[in-house]
Amino acid sequence: MSTIKIRLRSNEELEINTANDLSLMEAMREAGVDEMRALCGGCCSCATCHVYVVQGSPELAVVNDLEDAMLSSILYRKEGSRLACQIPVTQTCEGLVVEIAPEE
Repeated sequence: MSTIKIRLRSNEELEINTANDLSLMEAMREAGVDEMRALCGGCCSCATCHVYVVQGSPELAVVNDLEDAMLSSILYRKEGSRLACQIPVTQTCEGLVVEIAPEE
């Protein structure tokens, strides 16, 4: 299990406890976070699960070429931008804090 904090667009902060071996996008959906559209269902083809990693472990999965290409096509990319579907929830996610990016 990992505890992850999520900042919504309204600045409300939620804390979810989630099983490992899901993607962050799946964990957020299971927790009832509905601000994130995640239209492609985790295929890394739409960038609608864009989040900012505010605080995270150095061991967090690195951005791969496909994720980087998707992030290059969005308006609100900044340092810490990630696609939640590309972050596997593992023990290294304990204490992770993410903010849901503005909707494109």
